[in-house]
Amino acid sequence: MPRIDCAVRSAGYPVRLDAVRTTVAGVLLAAGEGSRFGQPKALVELNGQTLAERGVGLLRAGGADPILVVTGAVPLELDRTLTVDNPLWRTGMGSSLRAALQALSGAARGPDIGPDIGPEMGTDIGAVVVALADQPLVGAEAVARLIAAYRGGASVAVAAYDGQPRNPVLLAREHWPEVIATAAGDQGARTFLRTRPELVTLVECGDTGRPDDIDTPADLARITAAGTEDG
Repeated sequence: MPRIDCAVRSAGYPVRLDAVRTTVAGVLLAAGEGSRFGQPKALVELNGQTLAERGVGLLRAGGADPILVVTGAVPLELDRTLTVDNPLWRTGMGSSLRAALQALSGAARGPDIGPDIGPEMGTDIGAVVVALADQPLVGAEAVARLIAAYRGGASVAVAAYDGQPRNPVLLAREHWPEVIATAAGDQGARTFLRTRPELVTLVECGDTGRPDDIDTPADLARITAAGTEDG
């Protein structure tokens, strides 16, 4: 089993011989209405920050730049980010992932995408790290490890916790068309990852944070209590 470093494991992924583009963008999926929570989770506060702010912060701290936030149920304005509005957000996060990748690749334009996306995004973006707004305990180091795996030759890198693949996920640009074609419903990139296992590099991130979801107020209370106990 090839190895990049102590944090990265791969099942025979192909190392790209072309020059790696230097820029890795961050994508935060934050379009949902939070039906089980009772309000859009992007606006829920944890320790003085909204979940959207925390998600942007972890992507930025991990080295992703620029950062694109996909909105839908509610508008969001976050410092030093670009915004893509997904009018199809009710169909699930697959449509949000498609909207982000289409905007970054220049395949989408118009008022739903945002007038400033095109000029800001260049062909030097070689990959994206995709994170979810409702997983606030994911650590910035997980993002940094995915980017390191990409720079080491991996074209698809998935954060793993005790060996189990979760989020965030890094997708190199050459795979965006296939991800766009297969992202549907609430599957996001999972269909692509499941059908192309030979591309996937698992990056162990169990020591960097936890991928706990906040779906309900009880989840928020549990995570808040756990943070208080840890402190």
